[in-house]
Amino acid sequence: MKKENGISRRSFIKSSAMAGVLGAVGTGSAAMLTSCGGNSATPKQQPLKEAGTYYIPDLMDMAKDGKELKAGVIGCGGRGSGAALDFLNAANGVTITALGDVFKDQVDGLADKLKNDKNIDIPADKRFVGLDAYKQVIDSGVDVVIVATPPSFRPTHFQYATQQGKHSFLEKPICVDPVGYRTIVATAKQAAAKNLCVVTGTQRHHQRNYVESYKKIMEGAIGEITGGVVYWNQNLLWYRERQKGWSDAEWMIKDWVNWKWLSGDIIVEQHCHNIDVFTWFSGLKPESAVAFGSAQRRLWGDQYDNFSTDFVMENGIHMHSMCRQIDGCANNVSEFIQGTKGSWSTENGETVIKDLAGNVVWKYDGEAEKANFKQTNPYVLEHVNWVNHIRANKPIDQASETAVSNMAAIMGREAAYTGAKTTWTEMTASPLDLTPKDLNMGKMDMSTFVVAVPGTKKG
Repeated sequence: MKKENGISRRSFIKSSAMAGVLGAVGTGSAAMLTSCGGNSATPKQQPLKEAGTYYIPDLMDMAKDGKELKAGVIGCGGRGSGAALDFLNAANGVTITALGDVFKDQVDGLADKLKNDKNIDIPADKRFVGLDAYKQVIDSGVDVVIVATPPSFRPTHFQYATQQGKHSFLEKPICVDPVGYRTIVATAKQAAAKNLCVVTGTQRHHQRNYVESYKKIMEGAIGEITGGVVYWNQNLLWYRERQKGWSDAEWMIKDWVNWKWLSGDIIVEQHCHNIDVFTWFSGLKPESAVAFGSAQRRLWGDQYDNFSTDFVMENGIHMHSMCRQIDGCANNVSEFIQGTKGSWSTENGETVIKDLAGNVVWKYDGEAEKANFKQTNPYVLEHVNWVNHIRANKPIDQASETAVSNMAAIMGREAAYTGAKTTWTEMTASPLDLTPKDLNMGKMDMSTFVVAVPGTKKG
């Protein structure tokens, strides 16, 4: 049997089970957000990481006051509109001065919303339309940019924003293929060199029950992580039926969640959240992936509607990933992580740690959070954190971390598409670029957009 630190895993589990798990509740704000079981005589936990060596955001209700910030929004659809309001609700002294989108109706729709909800006027000369609208927004005199376009465009937009010295908020996922991944990684290094603040839309990093859970696990509450399972199973998301007069690109961009070149498929676009929780908590990258998936009932596009992936992490442990968008099936959006002393999970609306016998020994107290904080929306809290870093002149780079979970999802997708085993080394060096070579707002070769068939070259 393989030994770690001179102790076999079997003997570690056995001795841990006999000794019991979890000590007393932490102090400070964490104590207000937790409830605990067990007894006070439990042995001291061995931390996975020493306090102060890992990042914990300061999740206050609103950002600290400071210099005024003018933001530009790139991508004015549902998520862009939501992010715009989240940004405005996160701090005083912030505003939005420019909007950009491929479509004029999207720009005007967000402009109307900003006027009605926040009394912010976006003049006509600050409303930009077209595939190059992002450059005009970034060059319009803004301090920060909110990038909420379909995911395939985000690496390019981040790259230009960084080149122009702008702080970036990048909605997730931040890349859909290896070319985009490498662009993100390189640009994140450039942003760090310029002391820029980059926060991503992996909102669980700014959700108090996840942050408190991360702290508990780093303190050793479940022991060494030995594996896990992550899920995002739900009904069909949405689709846009093609309308008369829409060009090829117009239809695909309006229906972007159903086209792999735009969204990366459901494992990248949506399920990356859950994969990200495991890579964040474990601090591990996947070494390889084997997967299967299919398009059973998808109405439009060239994507799958289900994936099942076995990831082998770089230290040899396994993480199973499962996602599905099919009506009439069992749904589950949660994460489960197993450790040598116990387990952590988020299923059924509860965030709990259990010992090896299945007893709940820690539970996140959502009612205490509501009592102690006015702001409990993680979509707003991620902007609170972003603004605080900008105003404190304290650079932050979440793009590099999010790139890892995004690449893991890409590995899982390609393993399912091809039927082959994918590896981190091969995928991060792959020339795969999903952006159509003939991308334009007119006619495109639609015959190239096909559903992948494992074991063949189709797709």
